[in-house]
Amino acid sequence: MQFPESWLREFCDPALSTSQLADVLTMAGLEVEELQPVAPAFSRIVVAEIVEAQQHPNADRLRVCKVNAGAHSADGLLQIVCGAPNARPGIRVPLALVGAELPPGPDGKPFVIKVGKLRGLESFGMLCSSKELGLGDDQGGLMELQPEVELGADIRQILALDDTLFTLKLTPNLAHCLSVYGIAREVSALTGTPLKTHKLTPIAPQHDQKLAVDIQAPDLCGRFSGRVIKGINALAPTPAWMVQRLARCGQRSISALVDISNYVMFEYGQPSHIYDLKQLQGSLQVRWAKADEKAYLLNGMEVQLDASVGVIADNQGIEALAGIMGGDRTAVDDHTQDVFLEMAFWFPSAIAGRSRKYHFSTDAGHRFERGVDPASTVEYLERMTDLVLQICGGQTGPIHDQTTHLPERQPVTLRIARASKVLGMPVTLAQCAAVFDGLGLSYVQGTDCLTVTPPSWRFDLRIEEDLIEEVVRVVGFQNLPHTPALGPIQMLPQPEGVRTKHAIKHRMAALGYQETINFSFIDDQTEKDLAGNDNPIKVLNPIAAQHNSMRSSLLGGLLQALKHNLAHKSQRVRLFEVGRVFLRDAGVTDSAFSVAGIAQPLRLAALAYGSAEALQWGATARGVDFFDMKGDLQALLNRVQATFEPAGHGDCPEHPALHPGRSARIRVDHQVVGWIGELHPRWKQTYDLPQAPLLLELALDAVLYDTVAQYQQVLRQQPVWRDLALVVPEHVNYQMLRDAISQSSCLFMRSTELFDVYKPKLGVASDLASGERSLAIRTEWLDPSVPLTDERVDEQIAVLLQHLSQALNIRLRG
Repeated sequence: MQFPESWLREFCDPALSTSQLADVLTMAGLEVEELQPVAPAFSRIVVAEIVEAQQHPNADRLRVCKVNAGAHSADGLLQIVCGAPNARPGIRVPLALVGAELPPGPDGKPFVIKVGKLRGLESFGMLCSSKELGLGDDQGGLMELQPEVELGADIRQILALDDTLFTLKLTPNLAHCLSVYGIAREVSALTGTPLKTHKLTPIAPQHDQKLAVDIQAPDLCGRFSGRVIKGINALAPTPAWMVQRLARCGQRSISALVDISNYVMFEYGQPSHIYDLKQLQGSLQVRWAKADEKAYLLNGMEVQLDASVGVIADNQGIEALAGIMGGDRTAVDDHTQDVFLEMAFWFPSAIAGRSRKYHFSTDAGHRFERGVDPASTVEYLERMTDLVLQICGGQTGPIHDQTTHLPERQPVTLRIARASKVLGMPVTLAQCAAVFDGLGLSYVQGTDCLTVTPPSWRFDLRIEEDLIEEVVRVVGFQNLPHTPALGPIQMLPQPEGVRTKHAIKHRMAALGYQETINFSFIDDQTEKDLAGNDNPIKVLNPIAAQHNSMRSSLLGGLLQALKHNLAHKSQRVRLFEVGRVFLRDAGVTDSAFSVAGIAQPLRLAALAYGSAEALQWGATARGVDFFDMKGDLQALLNRVQATFEPAGHGDCPEHPALHPGRSARIRVDHQVVGWIGELHPRWKQTYDLPQAPLLLELALDAVLYDTVAQYQQVLRQQPVWRDLALVVPEHVNYQMLRDAISQSSCLFMRSTELFDVYKPKLGVASDLASGERSLAIRTEWLDPSVPLTDERVDEQIAVLLQHLSQALNIRLRG
């Protein structure tokens, strides 16, 4: 909500400076997001009239002007050399006198006007455009002022440039503050300054014509007020003061009738619509749309409607989307002579979300879906009628006002003791009553409570806590005492083997990854491609078309973040995210922290792209691969041991997002916890990536628990190492080999490490048969009590080889 300070002070003018007023509003919950001066600083700019304009004798594009600047040209007309194309006799324009300071340029220094000489002729000042004064971007010529403005007057006073624009960031419950009058009502309550109002006296009708309106949907429209005005002048110009105020509210001037409608909306928060009466066919019907009906709107859109959208129609078709936007056919134009003014109350639930459904929003819809005062439609229609008659003329008819039913305001009781307890400070019955009096809330006083009936313009007062908030807003959050916590704070022991989510994030950052936070929403196609999910959980009211489903995997968001980084010329990317995914699960019941049928587990996902190491002189550059990502995962797991099952082998399926030959399923304690691997070539091509990134996704619980380190005495005996070259079948991988070794009955074996893999090339003679390969492992043996001899180690190796032969058909390579 943007508005000029001067307009607010017309309704309520407290003895506060601009910054103090902003502080009062912010502390009351009406956050002032920005304070901006209407015009930049400049001085000695006055109103002047061009009396004479002749061609410069030495320049085709310059004119020599004689100007009258009132008291500033008492000794005669001032000579100004000007190059503006619209410099002509009779117009009044801004004149920068000698010594004037124009707004600062790119260097931050003000531009000082001096006596100059252009092509041999002196110029005693400069005629200014709006761009040169910092009042707009128009470079088409001089800024033309109204012909009645006083010559020699300071331009800042004439255009009310010593004003400030307030921009408020209002929460959805503050619908009553979506107008200058509504904000002034708050300022009056906060400061005790009297609130001024317009005297909106009824206007006597000059004819008896009415337009019949049939409200067929009382759950859509609670009140409909209208009036016919005939014989208007649609070409009448909008007054400069109204154009100026609308511009300072962020609204451009369109035409007098449209401007009046917008002006009343910003002034009192009541949207309205004006129809060209001659374009209406028969009476108006207020109803819900029918399936497959279409509407042609003022913004040029043609929208397909359904029964969830309210409309206003005549005998020919739909003329407006109720509470959102009018139709194109009955819009007023320069030829309009007779109009129908409409002010209505639309139920917020009937308007909310409808404009977003068609991918646009309007000021009217923004207000109606939050709640507009239903009791003042006739009063504000009188205000609008008065402005139309002042600016466009015409003969007004009687107001036709219909009410179906209005929102019931249920009384809310405020207990003084409860308010004191919630606020943490004592408040009295008299204090609370004074707050409600200032806010215009009617109440019934009890012995220790106040029962408030919310006024028609307040849709946010429903429970006792709402009234407590009103009390503290007016009393002042800054007046709350600094009270120490009364509850005992007990430090609970944290198990050593449990890590927090934040500890996991710190560990990922230490491994070189940067955290990213993505939307929990994703599009259907990405869900199907990367998660294999053909039945995603749909979002009922998506913020955008590409966010219409809840994610069941974090990988899609990481790939989008990678695309963004590559577009910004990043060459080495490491990203991770900790977030929830959303899965269908019939076993989940409804509770305070869950939704029935939907599981929301936390997951950790990571992405690595580019070179394995940052650029350096001491190592050859190479691309990141599967084993780099696997090493990072093992570093994250710390002492917890994970096993990896190659995708597509045995009972392990393939992952839809990962390369079938370069990915693996992760198990911890025999439980499947996630996947790791390279992006599938299909999606590498789809995402147009120069190389495939490595991806990891696993349940967060898998890394939250770690084994506690156990003390072991330093052994006095020395270990023995033996290297074994084993011939294994092609389908046997190292993990299977390790599992088999761990199941053997060998004594004294401490560890094994794979250090070589050999498979002969085609056509090369070898001692390996087809379907075999050689795995070289280094084994470590240690007897903690006595030194191991070669004979004892040989015996144990023989036992090991016999077990491997029986379990996996493995033999020692000769």
